[in-house]
Amino acid sequence: MQILFSTEGVLEKDRFRLWRDVCEDRLVPMAQTCLGDEPFHATISGTSIGGLVFTKFALRNLKAATTPRTLRHENHKTDHLFMSMVLAGRVQADQYDRSSTDGAGDFSIRDTNTPWTIEHNGYSEVLAIAIPRERLEGPLGSARLFAGVTVGGGLPIATLTRSFLGNLLSLGDRLTPQVAENMVSTGLDLIVASLTERLGQEVRQPVQDSVVMQRAKAYIEANLHDPALDPPLLAAATGVSLRRLQALFRARGQHISDWIWDRRLEAAARRLADPGCLHLPLGTLAYGCGFTSQPHFSRRFKERYGLSPRDYRLRAILLTAQG
Repeated sequence: MQILFSTEGVLEKDRFRLWRDVCEDRLVPMAQTCLGDEPFHATISGTSIGGLVFTKFALRNLKAATTPRTLRHENHKTDHLFMSMVLAGRVQADQYDRSSTDGAGDFSIRDTNTPWTIEHNGYSEVLAIAIPRERLEGPLGSARLFAGVTVGGGLPIATLTRSFLGNLLSLGDRLTPQVAENMVSTGLDLIVASLTERLGQEVRQPVQDSVVMQRAKAYIEANLHDPALDPPLLAAATGVSLRRLQALFRARGQHISDWIWDRRLEAAARRLADPGCLHLPLGTLAYGCGFTSQPHFSRRFKERYGLSPRDYRLRAILLTAQG
């Protein structure tokens, strides 16, 4: 990660102002205050991998909050959620009437649409990841269900997630753009799985529904190649009635069949843009994504992306060569 800001060598009177400018550019506008009388020391490091922005904060004695006023700021970001993973120290946080004290290895999600408060007492290091809102709300439902819930670092899936993200940060600059994008997608799936496991410990019906949705969408991802995959088969595999599964999808503004076809098309688009799949004939690629007819695949793909599969692949090759 590249160092974006450090108080080292900065006049004491300018440190906090410069910190706030860089910090809020990486996250969102916030009301921030120093705790205690000691000189302010902090560093900010950052990188981007596969389109995902990672920021590491190292600081001491700070309180930060989003407020109704900062939420109205013109630079406020509403299309992203932030994953906050504590790497060292302890962080106190409040959002959606949930209060927590996160230690090293713990992580939680911050919803940019509602106020939150974070307090760093003593030294702490935090990794923040800006995640497209729909990437978490799609499988889990409204952020209100999971924002502010601490995923304990002791959970096996959380340990796996932390290890994967750490390796991704270490090796990200050595990955090709397509591989980086694929690895980021895997990392996000692990974050969703961690949240699902944590939420599964709760008994509220909305959370149970979110767990069912996560299970259904995970099954879809694992079986896109199967042309027999349809709503009845999915309901049976998920262990719920078709009517209930349809209702859960509708509550999120989705339809089961549309979701399956969309995921098939997105998988096909990724493979068409992947240099490692250039050897695959279009028909083989289409069948591998669950399409039973190449004309059907070509028609649906062009409706979605505005290009035929062949032209989409050629454009991806040209863009890769130019890059």
